[in-house]
Parts: sequence; C-alpha cells; structure tokens
Amino acid sequence: MGNAKSGALSKEVLEDLKTSTRYSEEELCRWYESFQRQCPDGRISRAEFEKIYGTFFPNSDPQGYARHVFRSFDTNDDGTLDFREYIIALHLTSSGKTHLKLEWAFSLFDVDRNGEVSKGEVLEIITNDAIMRLIQYEPKK
Repeated sequence: MGNAKSGALSKEVLEDLKTSTRYSEEELCRWYESFQRQCPDGRISRAEFEKIYGTFFPNSDPQGYARHVFRSFDTNDDGTLDFREYIIALHLTSSGKTHLKLEWAFSLFDVDRNGEVSKGEVLEIITNDAIMRLIQYEPKK
C-alpha cells in the first residue's frame, strides 16, 4: 500500500489508482491523507466498516448487509480494506462504469465466491433488513 516508513502513498499504488479510477493524483493524495488520519494503521476492519455503514441506516441493523458489502470490497480476503480497496470501492459505487458496477454486484451476491449466484445467495442478500430499507419505496404524501 503506502510507504510504511514515511506514511506516503507509494508511487506504484498511486499510478495504479490513477489508471483504475477517474481520480487525479491530487485527489488521491487528499483521499490518502484523510484515510491515514481516520485509519492510522492503514486499514479498515470489518467492525469499523459496519459501524460507518450503520450511520447510513440508523433505523435498522445493517450488520449483515455491511458484512456482504465489505466482503465484496475486500479483494485480497485479508479481513481489512486497505487504501487501494477503499478507493476502488468508492470509485466503483460512485462513478464507475456500468459493467464494473455489474461485476461488483455479482461479487456482492456470490457469497461463497464460487463464480455462480444461487437462489439462496440472492435471498440472503435481499432479505436483509438494511437492504430492504434501502430499496423500499415510500410514496410521497
């Protein structure tokens, strides 16, 4: 990830993220500084992610859904999100291309990571309280 001695973002990661996202070098450096302030060890744990995610769903228990979202972003399966995984997730969900969003959605639903999505996996994701609140439609009064 970053340069462990100086706390700076490594050139390799910076170049990779500039190529993989729409973010400029300046934006990535600002994101990295903010990430380092909030995550001095350079990683977000699943518990921390669930806590942050919970702020988006204050009237429900989003832990189950957050676990699946976290799993889909933790591409190296080490139980944490490093800066690269964090930025790729941010880019993908906010401004990524449609086919990349679809690939991410597939990885979200492929709970057992076997390359296939079963009916049980779909039900596990969509019956979660947090996702139901996210997609629930309430007509305007």
